[in-house]
Amino acid sequence: MTVLILTSPQDVTADMVVAELHERGVPLVRLDPADLPGGADLSAEYVRGDFHCYLSTQGRMVSSRALRSVWVRRPGEPAAHAPGASAWLTAETAQALYGMLYSTTARWMNHPRQAAQARFKPWQLRVAHHSGFAVPPTLVTTFPRVAEEFAARHGRVVVKTLSGPPRGGPPVALPTTLVEPGTDFGGVAAGPTLFQKYVAKRADVRLTCVGGRMFAARKVAAEGQVDGRYGDTGQSWEPVEVPERIARPVREFMDLAGLAYAAFDFAEDAEGLWWFLECNQGGQFGFVELETGQPIAAAVAAWLSGDPHL
Repeated sequence: MTVLILTSPQDVTADMVVAELHERGVPLVRLDPADLPGGADLSAEYVRGDFHCYLSTQGRMVSSRALRSVWVRRPGEPAAHAPGASAWLTAETAQALYGMLYSTTARWMNHPRQAAQARFKPWQLRVAHHSGFAVPPTLVTTFPRVAEEFAARHGRVVVKTLSGPPRGGPPVALPTTLVEPGTDFGGVAAGPTLFQKYVAKRADVRLTCVGGRMFAARKVAAEGQVDGRYGDTGQSWEPVEVPERIARPVREFMDLAGLAYAAFDFAEDAEGLWWFLECNQGGQFGFVELETGQPIAAAVAAWLSGDPHL
């Protein structure tokens, strides 16, 4: 049975899992949807209730009957590399590719439907609260007065994006930022803005969940640090045990979200409480594995290959 990996050629994290699958002798096909059509080919036939589907790329071919699992890592936009690329061709190619894959019995990490839902920050915050995580008070609004009242009520608050850096534009850094006293909230009316009560943290925690396995890593924060993604603190990620008060909500969140893989970010406060910040259904894990030695890539490979010892 074959594993299909949907990702770009430059995905180093996927390279780590590919190496693990090769070590296990698991057949795999790596495909970037951006190469369809031209650099890759597909075919599907529906006759008298029978379904046959084939994908071919870089001299490798896989049929729907031999497809064990699909790992959606960081796939390119369908038909992006095709001659005469257009929005219409992208839509046609996406219909063909994903419509075929949805028709198979393969299991997904993660299914695009669940992945798309999990990307919505307001939704995941609601699910996190329902699952039992400690979630900082949060506001998403286009009302300047509501934002001003939220900041007055909670004291120190931060502002952050809902969807991350702009897609298709120039690369920009958008760190989580403390709202300064006396801030004019009038700009909130220009677009939905997310505010959250500031958590004074002593450490950042990244928890990677693969199926039922959890790998947590902790990095001591610099004094007054707001966004752990920016700035070198001189500290390294260290492995840390996952307390049951966190493991239980993680399991609940994964079940409610229908995810097989997710990377959770927490802020650890002075009392040791882990505050839920966000869940990235396609979050990177390579940097954590390289610093901690945690076998995350091996866990992903085991899940994709159907290893019963996962």
